[in-house]
Amino acid sequence: MSQIKGPAIFLAQFMGDEEPFNSLPNITAWAKELGYIGVQIPSWDSRVIDLKKAAESKTYCQDLKGQMNGLEITELASHLQGQLVAVHPAYDELFDGFAAPEVRGNPKARAKWAVEQLKLVIKASKNLGLSVTPSFTGALLWPTVYPWPQRPGGLVEEAFKELAKRWKPIFDFADKHGVDFAFELHPGEDLHDGLTFERLLEATGNHPRLGINYDPSHFVLQCMDYIGFIDTYGPYIKAFHVKDAEFVPSAKAGVYGGYADWKNRPGRFRSLGDGQVDFGQVFSRLTAAGYKSWAVLEWECCFKDAAQGAAEGAPFIEAHLIDVPKKAFDDFAGGASDSKRNRRILGLE
Repeated sequence: MSQIKGPAIFLAQFMGDEEPFNSLPNITAWAKELGYIGVQIPSWDSRVIDLKKAAESKTYCQDLKGQMNGLEITELASHLQGQLVAVHPAYDELFDGFAAPEVRGNPKARAKWAVEQLKLVIKASKNLGLSVTPSFTGALLWPTVYPWPQRPGGLVEEAFKELAKRWKPIFDFADKHGVDFAFELHPGEDLHDGLTFERLLEATGNHPRLGINYDPSHFVLQCMDYIGFIDTYGPYIKAFHVKDAEFVPSAKAGVYGGYADWKNRPGRFRSLGDGQVDFGQVFSRLTAAGYKSWAVLEWECCFKDAAQGAAEGAPFIEAHLIDVPKKAFDDFAGGASDSKRNRRILGLE
């Protein structure tokens, strides 16, 4: 039996106002037909969840599960709310659309609203029997990601000190409810790679609720070792987005993309199997690292239609699930423990 659960699908990219994408019963029936057994719910989308009711009522949560057509809820995603915990003024207007209308144009009120939303996500997760929420950290430092002009001494440390100050109370609240945050390490966030994850981990005193949503596509676009990342940070990986990508540098553009659209950037997200991610190794290393939660398709591609990407995603994930062995492959060779025999082999008796 596979140690990793799946296939599952993140609903955010598929939600819409037309059937079957306009309600939880409809979209889960669609996902089930494609072969998925779990769905990750965008907690900000009222078409699939009333977050406040889910946080306040276990009865509502039971009713929600009854609309799932037999599928499981893998996690409640909280990316958009997490993004708003920390927003540099340069991005105020661009990120205002993630917030409720009544707090737009008011950064302090917007951040307070985001924190309250995350607390609702935590309480709703507990009521649903879930232990992880994938999220974003937001960013105070991102405009200075390239060190020109030169960053003044202490700027990075001050930014992570403030980020920890904002997030630690949220982590403490999550700890009381038994919920982990799994941050998607994503360009545009202050946590976008291993080093930045370590910075926040240190700044929060190694908070036990601070984890990672592993998504290899973002590491491909940063030219990182996405396989070695699993070996390095395996114990912190609490969630997994199965998402493909490619990076094809040219004489005209590289990692920064030259402000090109997605089709013309060297780094692009792709449907599963169309990019460069070695998912055989990804699933193997995650299994070896002891990851036991869900494999969730996050579909994004500028070349292939969403319906085709979703249809291809379930069998792709299923084909990569690994049935862990019930016994060691070399059991036939007689490796049973016998201390006296071991001493004889060593010439000690």
